[in-house]
Amino acid sequence: MDLKQEFLDIYKENITRDGADKLLEYLLSPHSDFFTAPASTRFHGSYEGGLLEHSLNVYHCLKDYLSRERVKSVYGLTASEETIAICALLHDICKVNLYKTDYRNAKNEQGVWEKVPYYTTDDKLPYGHGEKSVYIITGFMRLSREEAFAIRYHMGFSSVEEKGQVGKAFEMFPLAFALSTADMEATYYIDGKK
Repeated sequence: MDLKQEFLDIYKENITRDGADKLLEYLLSPHSDFFTAPASTRFHGSYEGGLLEHSLNVYHCLKDYLSRERVKSVYGLTASEETIAICALLHDICKVNLYKTDYRNAKNEQGVWEKVPYYTTDDKLPYGHGEKSVYIITGFMRLSREEAFAIRYHMGFSSVEEKGQVGKAFEMFPLAFALSTADMEATYYIDGKK
C-alpha cells in the first residue's frame, strides 16, 4: 500500500467528527500540497512526500507509545483512536503550502557548477508552528482541549517557547508529552534524510 492510501485509510476509519470530511477534502484539493510537501527544508523528510511520511511515522510511534503497559497502568494515559489519528496525522498541518522549491549553484561530482533544487520557506500565514496547526484544524472541526494542547506543544522543549510553558502543558495534558515523544522518535530515528 502506498503512503497516501495508508493515510486516507487511517483518517477515514478513525476521524469521523463533524468537519473531518471537509478537512480531508481540503488536504486532497489543489489548494493543499500535504501529500507532496517535504517535512522540512534540510533535515528530516526534506524530500517530496516527506510530510506525509513523517505524519504516518508519528502516528505509528504514538500508537506504540500509548500501547505500552507502563503508560497505561502507571501513567494512566489513554486516548481514543480518533484522538490519536487527529493528533498524529495532523500535528504538522501547519507545513501545508509552507515550502517552495528554489535553485542554487553547486558543484556536481565532476566539479562542474550546476543549478540544483532546494527547499525554502514561504510562510503565507506566519502564526507559529503548533498553534498554526491548531488554528488550521479548528477552521474545519473542533478539537478537545487535550488534542489542541498536544498539537500546540508537540515540539516539546525544542520549541522557542518559555520552557516553563512546555513543562506545564505536559503536566496538565500528558497526551502533549506523548505526541512530542512520538514526534521526536519519528524525526530522529525513523524519518528519511536526503
